Amino acid sequence: MKRSAIALLTLVLLAGCASPGKVTKRDYKKDVLIQTTMGDIVVRLSDLTPLHRDNFIRLVKQHYFDGLLFHRVINYFMIQGGDPDSRNAPSGKPLGDGGPGYTIPAEFNPALFHKKGVIAAAREGDDVNPQKASSASQFYLTQGKVFTNAGLDSLENGRLKGRKIPENYRAVYTMLGGVPHLDGNYTVFGEVIKGVDVIDKIAAVPTSKGKDKDRPLQDVKMLKVSMIKRIN
Repeated sequence: MKRSAIALLTLVLLAGCASPGKVTKRDYKKDVLIQTTMGDIVVRLSDLTPLHRDNFIRLVKQHYFDGLLFHRVINYFMIQGGDPDSRNAPSGKPLGDGGPGYTIPAEFNPALFHKKGVIAAAREGDDVNPQKASSASQFYLTQGKVFTNAGLDSLENGRLKGRKIPENYRAVYTMLGGVPHLDGNYTVFGEVIKGVDVIDKIAAVPTSKGKDKDRPLQDVKMLKVSMIKRIN
């Protein structure tokens, strides 16, 4: 074989062996499909949070989430997954501390808030994480509840310690619902565009009250998480 042909073949092989999880511009025009044991959820990642977007795409392309559990489920609040320790975890094992070994700087944006059906990053508490850096792999999908304006007023005066909820947020929280007390504390980096009903189904499953508190009694698994052609 001629040297030029060998060189060309080498380039082709190298191109085919690109590092797994490499993020390309094409990925920004795709959605994420989360296939679970209780139905499919389609997520659209936000370009307003590029660090979280790129990290999540990278992990998806590495098949990082395949086989992981929604290990923390609280009805009328959220469902959480992404702990690598949950893969094949025995029944009763407490989960929630695993990850790939790094964090993502917080990316708060006023256009992104905790209405029902968003994806956001879990994190360690302020006592050890005052910068509110995100877990690189653990995420949650919000369910929350629908509020009255009086309920939002009460939240402002109590749990939010006087912090005001913007009027445009209020309109959504009183119509669609969500988890307003998380705003400004956890990074929202996308939203569910199909399968919000699946969040409701998962959120309603019976959960443990033991040492593995809030873990579903019957595992709810992410069978496969993949990049797909953007849906309308």
